[in-house]
Amino acid sequence: MSAPDSVLDLVPVLPVVLVDDLTTAVPIARALVDGGLPAIELTLRTPVALDAIRAIAAEVPEIALGAGTVVTPAQASAAVAAGAGFLVSPGCTPSLLAAMRDTGLAFLPGTSTVSEVMGVLEAGLTEMKFFPAEAAGGAPYLRSVAGPLPQARFCPTGGITPTSAPRYLALPNVGCVGGSWLTPPDAVAARDWERISKLAAEAAALG
Repeated sequence: MSAPDSVLDLVPVLPVVLVDDLTTAVPIARALVDGGLPAIELTLRTPVALDAIRAIAAEVPEIALGAGTVVTPAQASAAVAAGAGFLVSPGCTPSLLAAMRDTGLAFLPGTSTVSEVMGVLEAGLTEMKFFPAEAAGGAPYLRSVAGPLPQARFCPTGGITPTSAPRYLALPNVGCVGGSWLTPPDAVAARDWERISKLAAEAAALG
């Protein structure tokens, strides 16, 4: 899949995936696509993450492939070189924002306060991540932010569950939510790709 113009409009639930066994990367991506979620945010939190991005880019081209937990300019460059089509950061600094912008890809800078949201808006961006969503105030917080800053749109991530996701998706300033529940560690360890596809289908139905 070509790089998206907007990360927020890809899928209602963006799978946030940690891969620590490279052999599971491609099957996870295929299971998500089979379940109707052709997008993945693969976090750069393990030694094999960049190799996993390379493998998915080569073998599952139909998926919108993002790199998450981008926290340094060097990681932004490395993720693009590995084949990522979009970038997501948990927070945002001026140098990281500049580096992600310089890639030319769609990206979601992380925010958790009104001041941070205003800073991203001042930089000319309206789409961002809200993290850690539940700990930072959840859906009520985002509902309040929509009043003074209606132009800001979010992908809330962090602590969201299948039960709480609809509350976020009902908000006018939420385009999608990030979900780590789609790839349970026990399902990955058991290589139960059918279960992951089923969870993806349930999440896709929330849109």
